Amino acid sequence: MADAKQQQAAAPTGVWKTIKPFVNGGASGMLATCVIQPIDMIKVKIQLGEGSAAQVAKTMYANEGLGSFYKGLSAGLLRQADSTLPAAQRRHYKNAFHALYRITADEGVLALWKGAGEYQTVIGASAISGFCAAACSLPFDYVKTQIQKMQPDATGKYPYTGSLDCAMQTLKTGGPFKFYSGFPVYCVRIAPHVMMTWLFLNQIQKYQKKIGI
Repeated sequence: MADAKQQQAAAPTGVWKTIKPFVNGGASGMLATCVIQPIDMIKVKIQLGEGSAAQVAKTMYANEGLGSFYKGLSAGLLRQADSTLPAAQRRHYKNAFHALYRITADEGVLALWKGAGEYQTVIGASAISGFCAAACSLPFDYVKTQIQKMQPDATGKYPYTGSLDCAMQTLKTGGPFKFYSGFPVYCVRIAPHVMMTWLFLNQIQKYQKKIGI
């Protein structure tokens, strides 16, 4: 009887069951974004014509240091659920980046993929879907970047009147391949993000099942 009451108390509420997919999906995406952020920063600068991936990375590091790769990413985006461990076992992670550093330093780089051996299908499917997503979405991402970063000239006139005008001018001056500037970097940014989102989601769901929520 007591066990039945405990299970009933631990069962997810109606509200939690409704928002759970959104919470899990958001958390997984945020975790993946923290890892992919530097690649995304390089991708944007390539689209703006600031050079190759190597040149952009070198310039960013030389001018502003390592922190430039994480511009726009809130320092409070993530916190490790380290407090659930016994006090003697806590690693006292300060944030996601500190957690990644500590795991790598203490257990090696491969520890970041601990338990991922059973996910070959997910990884393979994510890589394929990531490539297809990159091929389909990069032209739109390119136009978005140009619109977001455009500046008025001396007369106050902007180079584009809107997204369609930007796309037409780009097609006219650079041809269709211009929309795919930085495609290799974009693929590297998309595919791992999809992979890690699914892997993080799987681990979050496992943990929730373990604690009964």
